[in-house]
Amino acid sequence: MYSIAHLTSVHPRRDTRIFVKECCTLAEAGYAVSLVVADGLGDENVASVQVIDVGRLHGRLSRLLRTVPRVYRKARKLNADLYHIHDPELLLVGFLLRALGHQVIFDSHEDVPKQILSKHYIAPSLRVVLSKVYAFVESVLVKRFTAVVSATELIERKFSGFHPKVVTVNNYPALQEFNSQLDSDVAAEGNGCCGSNVCYVGAMTATRGIAELVQALSISKSGARLLLGGRFAENDCEQQCRADPGWQQVDELGFLNRDEVAEVMERSSAGLVTLRPTPSYVESVPVKMFEYMAAGLPVIASDFKYWRTLLEGVECAYFVDPLKPHEIADAIDRAIANPEMSRAMGLAGRRAVETRFNWGVEQEKLLALYQDLLN
Repeated sequence: MYSIAHLTSVHPRRDTRIFVKECCTLAEAGYAVSLVVADGLGDENVASVQVIDVGRLHGRLSRLLRTVPRVYRKARKLNADLYHIHDPELLLVGFLLRALGHQVIFDSHEDVPKQILSKHYIAPSLRVVLSKVYAFVESVLVKRFTAVVSATELIERKFSGFHPKVVTVNNYPALQEFNSQLDSDVAAEGNGCCGSNVCYVGAMTATRGIAELVQALSISKSGARLLLGGRFAENDCEQQCRADPGWQQVDELGFLNRDEVAEVMERSSAGLVTLRPTPSYVESVPVKMFEYMAAGLPVIASDFKYWRTLLEGVECAYFVDPLKPHEIADAIDRAIANPEMSRAMGLAGRRAVETRFNWGVEQEKLLALYQDLLN
């Protein structure tokens, strides 16, 4: 039995991509899987995955200077056959493990150089410089890795410019998370008819368009209520939203586990993913959009060219300008006022997930890569 170690210094131990999808899939396939985390919650064994905690430290500087070395020491002690790292700050850890002769995969969840350009806590004058510096360091270190796993085809294209083995494993939803009944007609029948509720589930930041969503509620003519799952990541954005008249139409639900997310979607007539047009979002593949589709919901989404291309031929989305609350409000009103149309759109999205946009398809790519590297 081959031993595998997934490493993260940032993500939670139940991270959907890392734990629920990748680690559990590998454990079910017969690998001995460890997951090294840094959340301070202790060690445990869950779903045949050994979770190992190196302790939590607060602050980015402490994480870089102290947590990263802890992850490296624990990784060396595990002496795994293959290491799979998930954070940019662990690139040096991967490089060192590779120098010791281990096989190492870098899992690039996002295009980090583009993401840096939108970081609110970095001074605008520094963003371009830091983006270029990181891109250079990333290319130098990752060239030595055994393979790269990318979360989107666009990220794959970037890494393919300097690495010969790059595989895209999209972060598409697992169908069973949102409906145990895989018959599309039955699955969709329970959605698209849930009164005046719409939902947004995920991190709440200015760039994710949460302020415009709240503003749209007060413009909406349908009396829509927003089922809001997640936590604010920025104080100024939170204050702006709470002061807006539309906040009176928000049901704030806080952090939700996977079962609670599915339950919220069952109570909704549409799912919202109106991210602002930042460099890191306009060519992203928003996981939440496909989760809404898996739940049989029509999607109200940012009108990005790449998103339209992804969903070409699937009539499941109302596309809007995410910077214009009145367009969001109009889409919400249409979704609520036309339950039959919403049901048909939800059904189209669900069928697309069943055939194309699901983890069952993507996990085969991950397993094939592991088999190739460890054969």
